[in-house]
Amino acid sequence: MRITQASAHLTREKLAAPFGFKGSTLTELWQVAVLLETDAGVSGGGVGVQSVLWSDPDTFAAFGEEESNRRMLTVTERALDMLRGMEVTTPPEMTGRLAEALLPEAARLTGRGEVPPTFVLNALVGADFALWQLWDRERGDGTFDGIIRAFCPELAAVRQNTLGVIPLLSYFSPDEQIIRLLDDGAALLKIKIGQSASSPQEMVEKDLARLAHIHALAGACRTSYTDCGHPVYYLDANGRYPDRETLEAFLDGAARIGALDRIILLEEPFAPGSETEVRGLPVRVTGDESAHSAQDVTRLTGKMGYGAIALKPIAKTLSVSLEMARQAMRNGAVCFCADLTVPPVMLDWNMSMASRLPLLPGMKVGVVESNGPQNYPEWKRLDGLCPVPDAPWRTSEAGVFHLGERFFSDSGILRIPDAYFPDHNP
Repeated sequence: MRITQASAHLTREKLAAPFGFKGSTLTELWQVAVLLETDAGVSGGGVGVQSVLWSDPDTFAAFGEEESNRRMLTVTERALDMLRGMEVTTPPEMTGRLAEALLPEAARLTGRGEVPPTFVLNALVGADFALWQLWDRERGDGTFDGIIRAFCPELAAVRQNTLGVIPLLSYFSPDEQIIRLLDDGAALLKIKIGQSASSPQEMVEKDLARLAHIHALAGACRTSYTDCGHPVYYLDANGRYPDRETLEAFLDGAARIGALDRIILLEEPFAPGSETEVRGLPVRVTGDESAHSAQDVTRLTGKMGYGAIALKPIAKTLSVSLEMARQAMRNGAVCFCADLTVPPVMLDWNMSMASRLPLLPGMKVGVVESNGPQNYPEWKRLDGLCPVPDAPWRTSEAGVFHLGERFFSDSGILRIPDAYFPDHNP
């Protein structure tokens, strides 16, 4: 098969409130739906969410929210130009070719010598999901299990029927929201650290004050989903800590306030490209933006001592995430699926991957990050755009998603989300 048509449809979704991380804020997210059609009359469609602040904060700072989004959208459009006429092989092979070719184009569009690979991968998510649908129609069996057996057989025997929801607490999440999440059963809280400050010392002080405040709200709560019986924490520094010494000062402070033992993950403390080793730190350090290939996983989990990798099929493509998961398992690191504030149609993809991963140390259930219901004021409308609208597995109960056999047999991820393509005639 060859791809004969490739098109994209953009929608812009306002967020309920400014979303603060990486020292800045988002007010909306651009959702790009990609439709591919072949000369054999086969179609595939996927949705991606753009987050330039997450994938390339330097470009976000240089151009602002609107214009940096336009530049990422241009990268997606260049990818569609390349896909027209391309023979359909496997999604990892095709996405890999696109990513390599588009890096210099993205650098030109942003006026930089180079851009992070995450910027390009973020732009390719919708196209990658569409390619997986094309692959499934030719060689798969209509299930995510078929993809796992073919591309990551190490996970073929894993199935988590229950996934704990990881809600996100930004710099500005109010107490009422945190208390509501705890009352709803949240057992693993993702907490953004690395706040804007005039000095590293001031940043540490602000981060410790934020952690102490959340720990005071969550510390006495009980849960049956963790080994310790209390909610635990996943801290995301987004590369804001300048060196190991500053990070150690923060961790010493976390110990003083009694929160250190609750931290089961500390994500991306140093800027991507840093070679700072993390062995000997009293927490499991996780790679996210610094991990965008199997080679990166080898470097982080081997030489640098990282113990976990955040997989983001919804931000770095499923193709790359499967390759990273295989390498992480070979190196003895654990994996989990993090969010990018995605809509329900993409949450299904993330849950599909998360349900095939072994348990995180400290947890008694599988986990998946999902902060979309917190941040999209029209989450219910977006749920209605899914191939399986209002699916029961997308509504958490007491802090967990219950997936069920219907999810594993047909969650809808391998069906075109026609509601995102107003001009498509299925």
